[in-house]
Amino acid sequence: QVQLVESGGGLVQAGGSLRLSCAASGRTFSGYAMGWFRQAPGKERELVAGISESGRYTYYDDSVKGRFTISRDNAKNTVYLQMDSLKSEDTAVYYCAASGMPSTVPRSASGYDYWGQGTQVTVSS
Repeated sequence: QVQLVESGGGLVQAGGSLRLSCAASGRTFSGYAMGWFRQAPGKERELVAGISESGRYTYYDDSVKGRFTISRDNAKNTVYLQMDSLKSEDTAVYYCAASGMPSTVPRSASGYDYWGQGTQVTVSS
């Protein structure tokens, strides 16, 4: 019902910036909360940031607050993750995900119904 494709990952030096994009197709994009997850080798997949279907509510993990910004453009069916002041600890595969739960941003992966393929972010130091 929903297809998600991430882009924008790559190699960046510590202190640099990247912007990830997630393009959605299928069901009406505006009807889904969106989340960005990341998974580093040997670690659990964790929610980095989320945004409600309206865009009025956002969530950030404490590790990225003040550095990352999630946004969405429903007219373009796209959600973004602007990543600034990147650290080596941010190195991971980043996934976008869509949740059909209304008016909330689920904290766990089980709350999301659709997933992108992931994009690698590598921060060197």
